Amino acid sequence: MAEITASLVKELRERTGAGMMECKKALTENNGDVEASAEWLRKQGLAKADKKASRVAAEGRIAAAQADGKAVLVEINSETDFVAKDANFLAFTEAAADAALSAADVDALKATRLASGETVEEARSALIAKVGENVQVRRMARVDSANTVAAYVHGGRIGVLVELKGGNDELARGLAMHVAAMNPPYISPAHVPADFVAKEKEIALAQVKDTGKPAEILEKMISGKVAKTVNELCLTGQPYVLDTNQTVEQTLKAAGAEVVGFVRLAVGEGIEKQTDDFASEVMKQAGLA
Repeated sequence: MAEITASLVKELRERTGAGMMECKKALTENNGDVEASAEWLRKQGLAKADKKASRVAAEGRIAAAQADGKAVLVEINSETDFVAKDANFLAFTEAAADAALSAADVDALKATRLASGETVEEARSALIAKVGENVQVRRMARVDSANTVAAYVHGGRIGVLVELKGGNDELARGLAMHVAAMNPPYISPAHVPADFVAKEKEIALAQVKDTGKPAEILEKMISGKVAKTVNELCLTGQPYVLDTNQTVEQTLKAAGAEVVGFVRLAVGEGIEKQTDDFASEVMKQAGLA
């Protein structure tokens, strides 16, 4: 039996991020072999990951990467905001975003190897063992284009990709910041679904039909109300956040640019977050409820 020295335990801890007692146990189980012990801990980590997989992970971080005409956003989720700020978690999200530049979708990303030699999925499982929370690689978005593309992340919580035909990097980044702040559902009125416009006309008609005004005036009032609503929902109709004296459409026209498309990801959107009543939980465990 090899001697389990403090230096061996330290080496294994630095390599795996596992606790001191877990490292000592792993070395004991594997006769002091660091390689075998690291693999043993990984297997234990995978077992822990399976137990945590059902827990809701609605916090986390959006990370971005950009190179050679490609730009990506990746959403990595954790259970708590505390873990989302952990150095290990942050390092993983950055590595996953870089790996996403060569991946077509999330499934391909999970199988992509990092610089460490691990796949993203293997690194995710190891991270779960370190931070003690469920971690999920939830989704990614990418643009691969010869056009001008900007990737922008605000506070790790909101990520945006904007693709421009014409314009420049500065304008693309400014528009990405605008999308992050204003969250427009559509690029322009031409992109708004016809059924939505029809419903807005119906609502506007109900609002003005009893005003007693002539039909041609009512039609203008209805058109004005609908146009106002549609413009508020469209990127091009909104006041540009970096110069509110003009709309995004006016800004684009002045630059001779056109928005080809954009995507906006926000951490946890669409995930049903679990809300715990702490008092009720305590009473339940105490047998009082």
